[in-house]
Amino acid sequence: MEKSDETMLHKLIKIAIVGPESTGKSTMATLLAQHYHTVWVPEYARYYCEALQKPCTLQDEENIFFGQLALEAAMETVTNNNLLLCDTTFLTVKIWSDYQLGITPQIVLDTLKTKHYDLYLLMDIDLPWQPDPLRDFENLSDHFMQVWHKELQALGANYTLISGKQTRLSNAIAVIDKFLKHTT
Repeated sequence: MEKSDETMLHKLIKIAIVGPESTGKSTMATLLAQHYHTVWVPEYARYYCEALQKPCTLQDEENIFFGQLALEAAMETVTNNNLLLCDTTFLTVKIWSDYQLGITPQIVLDTLKTKHYDLYLLMDIDLPWQPDPLRDFENLSDHFMQVWHKELQALGANYTLISGKQTRLSNAIAVIDKFLKHTT
């Protein structure tokens, strides 16, 4: 085996599961982690926002950004098969900051240019809405789906839309398997 082949086998592959609210990202991350016998990075914003006693500020968004990156970095050290699944990414900070505050922390914009995910799975808005105290935009799913497409395209991201109420998991596995086959 050549050194470049060996390096490729040990390269950490990061797959981001992203999309608007209530599209099954956390469920998908959990199920995919079980299927691939790996770990997944939870959404840091959920933990952070549960503790907030006031509306989210630009400083809070920056804190969420740093928290998500730290959590991701910690999980990178415990994956046992060089595959890391991320339940959303800090791109969510940009999307929410832009929408709610009209501005994004500069550190987020700068890091978007350098932080790399190998594959994004964009969860479709074809699931029924699930109420949650941290969800605010039930009637804006179409809007945020368009925003996600625009943001991923602006990054030049390798992404696939994952749809299907009953076949969502198998569709995601098929996309990942195809990606992994061409990567290793």
